[in-house]
Amino acid sequence: MGRTKTISGGGGTNSPSSSDSNPASNTAQKSETRIKDLLKELYTLIHNVQDERARGEHNLTNISKTHERMQQEQRVTPYYKTKLKGLYKTAMQDAEVEAELLRKALDKISEIKSIREQRRIADSDRPKPIMRRGVLMSMLQQNASTLPLWVSKPGEKPPPLCGAVPADNNYIAKPGDKVAARVRSDDEENWILAEVVSFNASANKYDVDDIDADEGKEHTLSKRRIVALPIWKANPETDPAALFGKGSLVLALYPQTTCFYRALIHEPPKKQGDEYSVLFEDTSYPDGYSPPLMVAQRYVILCKEDKKK
Repeated sequence: MGRTKTISGGGGTNSPSSSDSNPASNTAQKSETRIKDLLKELYTLIHNVQDERARGEHNLTNISKTHERMQQEQRVTPYYKTKLKGLYKTAMQDAEVEAELLRKALDKISEIKSIREQRRIADSDRPKPIMRRGVLMSMLQQNASTLPLWVSKPGEKPPPLCGAVPADNNYIAKPGDKVAARVRSDDEENWILAEVVSFNASANKYDVDDIDADEGKEHTLSKRRIVALPIWKANPETDPAALFGKGSLVLALYPQTTCFYRALIHEPPKKQGDEYSVLFEDTSYPDGYSPPLMVAQRYVILCKEDKKK
C-alpha cells in the first residue's frame, strides 16, 4: 500500500552559579517547578471529584428508593412527583459541579503535557534518537489513548479539532504539533505523519519533520498540504455529530505504519474508549477494500478527494 515504513533498531570570590549563567537550566527548573505545582493542583481536584461524587451518591440513593416505593404502592402521588423533581434537580446540579471539576483536571493535564512538549522541542537541537519500530508504535498508540476527551457543557458545541470537526481556516499548527503531511517522493505522493518544526507566515509554508526517526527527513510544504490532527476525542455518547459517520471517506493511519491511506468508515466509535472501524482501499481484495481495521480518533481525518483511485 504505497511506501513501506521501517525503523532500525570556593576561592573567596563571588561568581554566578551555573544555573544563573545558563538560561536553559533556569527554564528547565521553572518548568519542573510549574509541573510540580500543577500535579499538586491536579491531586486536589481529583480528591474534590471523589468527594463530590460521594456526596451525590446519597441523593442518587434517595431517587432509587423513591422509585421503589412508587412501584410498591403502584401509584404516583403529587408528593412523589414533587419529591422526585427536587431530587433530580439536585442530581443535575451535582453532576454539573463534578463535570466542571473534571474539566479543570483535564486542563491541568493538558498544561502538563504542553510544558513537557515545549521542553522536548527546546532540546530538538540534540541528535534525534533512532527508535525501534515497536517503541515508535507504542509511542503513537499512547499518544492516541491519552488524547483528552472533550466534555461539553449543556448546549455547547464541540470546538474545532474535536474528533471530525476540522480546524478553522486561519488555524496555524504550533511547533511540536503532529500533523498529516502530503509529501512527494519517487514520483509518488503520500500522506505521512509529521511534526511541525516552524511556520513561515510570509511564504505560507510549514517546515515539518517526518515522524519516522530512521528517515529523519525535513519537508517544506505549503499550508494546503498540511492537515492538523484532532487534539480532543469526541464523546460518542454526547457529541456523535463530531464523529465521522458510517461510509465517510477519510484518511486514516494504517496500523503499524506512519502513513495515512484512504478509507471508508465501517463503524464509528460507540463508547468513549472505542476506535473507528475502517475499510482501507486495497486492490488486492476482490471488492477493493481491506477487512475492517481499528484506528484511533487521533489518526482519522477528512479526505477531500472524492474519487476512488
